[in-house]
Parts: sequence; C-alpha cells; structure tokens
Amino acid sequence: MSNIPDFQTIMLPLLQYCMDKQEHSLRDATEHLAGFFDLSETERQALLPSGTQAIFDNRIGWSKTHLIKAGLLASPRRSYFHITERGLQVLAQNPAQVNVNLLKQFPEYVEFVKPAGSELQVRNETTEITQNSTPEESLEDAYQKIRKTLAIDLLNKIKQSTPAFFERMVVDLLVKMGYGGSRKDAGNATRLTNDGGIDGIINEDKLGLDVIYIQAKRWTDTTVGRPDIQSFVGALDGQRANKGIFITTSTFANTAIEYVKTISKKVILIDGEQLAGYMMDNGLGVSTFQTFELKRIDNDYFEE
Repeated sequence: MSNIPDFQTIMLPLLQYCMDKQEHSLRDATEHLAGFFDLSETERQALLPSGTQAIFDNRIGWSKTHLIKAGLLASPRRSYFHITERGLQVLAQNPAQVNVNLLKQFPEYVEFVKPAGSELQVRNETTEITQNSTPEESLEDAYQKIRKTLAIDLLNKIKQSTPAFFERMVVDLLVKMGYGGSRKDAGNATRLTNDGGIDGIINEDKLGLDVIYIQAKRWTDTTVGRPDIQSFVGALDGQRANKGIFITTSTFANTAIEYVKTISKKVILIDGEQLAGYMMDNGLGVSTFQTFELKRIDNDYFEE
C-alpha cells in the first residue's frame, strides 16, 4: 500500500483543510483527505498488521496529534479540532511541507518528542520518531520482525525432532485449533495408517460429524510438488474422503498450489511458515515472556 501517504505528508493538507477557521470532525477530515490523495477503497480499508485499525486513519490521527502538540491545531472536544493563530501563521509562510523538523521550532513540540526521562535536546537531524511511521506502525513492524525470527527458530526445532514427535505435534496443533475434540479423542482418532499416502485421521469437530485425512511431511529443503499432492488426493479417493490437510515443514511448488484449486475435494496446504504461524497463534511450543499493554484515554470516565 505504498500509495497511502505517511503521517508527515498528511500534515500540510490537513492544516490547509482547517484554514477556514471552522471546527472540523476527524471523520470529515478523513473523507476529505482520502479524496485529496485519490485513495482507492482498497487503500482506504487497508489495515495495520494487527487488523485493529485502518492504516490511513491511523496516520491521520497521528498527523493531527503532532499538529496539536505543536500548537498549530487545537482540539476543544473529542474528535473535533480547528486551526490556531500559529497554524495560520505557518500556512502564511507557504511551506513546501509541514513535517517534524518544521514543528521542532516550537518548544511545546520539542518537549513532546523528547525521549522520556532524558534532558537531552532533540536534534534536528534525528528524532525518536521514525520519520515515516506512526508509533503503532513502528511497534507492529518490530513485532513482525520478532515473530519472523521466532518462526525460523520454531521450524529449525521441528526439523530436528523425531518423526514420532512431529506426528504428536501435528495432533496437538489441530486440537488447539478446535479439531478432534479432546486431546485423548484426537490421539485415538489419529493414527499412522501408511495406507495409500495417508498419515492420520482426525475428527473435524467435537461431535465427529466428519473426518479430515492428514498427510504430514517433516522435510528440510525438499519442495512438495504436484505429484505429491496428486498422490494424496488419490489416497483420499481410496477412502471416499472429501477433506484433507497436507502439512509440511518445507514449501509447496506453485504447481501444487494451483492443482488444489482445480479439484473438487477440499485440500488445505500448510507450509512451514504457516505451520509456525499457527503454532505461535495457538500457543503451541512457545511461551509468553513479556507483555505490553497499549492504553488510551477513557473519555466516559471524565464525563460529568
């Protein structure tokens, strides 16, 4: 979503939008700026990696915050704001852009961006703020990097495990994802069959209304190709089955991915990266060692 402007690029158009000296809502400003930047609906709806907020909305919010902290905008009530005399003075200078460097001429803003617990002045050439990222984006980028590193470590651990451990791990994961009922039920239902390329069977739901057939390959560098998937589908035919999961610690060839799109059976392919992701999301083989809570003002508390 490279067409979505960063929060600094938004500052000047947002300030210009307010130059009529009227009070504006954040919602109206968002609609105006979406048109100003000619964003598509897809770009408007693009979410942060956490899925909690639209990227564009997040960046507008932080542009507004920076302009308020610098005294160029004022917010008399929640989600509403207007331009100040200082903001009008800045626009009167016809700046090519409004960014964090321009805002640092104002003492209030310098105090805002100064690192917590530090008496050092914020230098012009550097700032604690990532130049083109909002704080949420910086946090989520760091989180995704940590998650990617953990996924690599997880896969290395899995590849070093025994085939028997890998089979148990697959069962544990599917149970945590809601398949197979209890761990005991899943253990009884899942078995090594070595029957036509099927490694195991597990209930799709706790009632056992349907079953899913499993093929699990603990491979290191070998890519799973279309012939492997065709063999698995053939095994499903032999069992008169319509649903299967093919799990590997490696990757799938494009021909294999395209093949499952053309068949009537429902076959899900889970590669190593997805496997690690499901394990992290479901707390399997990983543990939480630190938690951060992000808080916001509870406006209802301050209502009199």
